[in-house]
Amino acid sequence: MSGESASAIQRSQVDLMDFIDWSGVECLNQSTSHSLPNALKQGYREDDGLNLESDADEQLLMYIPFTQVIKLHSIVVKGPEEEGPKTVKLYSNKEHMGFGNVNDYPPSDTAILSPDNLKGKPVVLKYVKFQNVRSLTIFIEDNQSGSDITKVQKIALFGTTVETTDMKGLKKIEDQH
Repeated sequence: MSGESASAIQRSQVDLMDFIDWSGVECLNQSTSHSLPNALKQGYREDDGLNLESDADEQLLMYIPFTQVIKLHSIVVKGPEEEGPKTVKLYSNKEHMGFGNVNDYPPSDTAILSPDNLKGKPVVLKYVKFQNVRSLTIFIEDNQSGSDITKVQKIALFGTTVETTDMKGLKKIEDQH
């Protein structure tokens, strides 16, 4: 899979931004003047002058709920060469995580971002671990240089929505005997 180009990876996958439940999005340890929408929202995340920055130390913990169940295929995390994220842990359907308990749970997947990833090369995830995702928690554990501030220019999530059956639309079949 690693030999595929970014465009081949995303051919059947869509940008899941339209399926984010913005009212429930949270980010712990974000700078008030450089918050999560700068990296996550359409328009903002394309502006290299805007970014998400950590506040007290290099760690960031994001909670992203979705309006419907999705399958997550890959993630793009762009950032500067020095302060860009390095170790990114992803958790599927884990709510109410904080810095105190984030290490109590095994991540669904862990990515160590390369310079190519920071420039926009997608990280392909363990697809089987992200089949029925209602929410995603992203824990940025450290950055490339070990400095106190982590900067994220863009976060993009790629995957598909899960087709759900509308039970009200089904008609009961009467017994024909």
